[in-house]
Amino acid sequence: MKLTINGCQHEVAAATLAALLAELDYDGGWLATALNGEVVPARERDGCALADGDRIEILAPMKGG
Repeated sequence: MKLTINGCQHEVAAATLAALLAELDYDGGWLATALNGEVVPARERDGCALADGDRIEILAPMKGG
């Protein structure tokens, strides 16, 4: 399915937000995620189904200054 992830088009096989994070090699509970502009808490990612054309935002803290 085709998704927009952080503003870029991607073709993915994942059916849920949790599976998408695994497919893209994101790891850790410290991520913030949103689906079509709505925040998705970490505890809800396993049940958060994705559909063709969805917009996903994945934010992770960075070191530095």
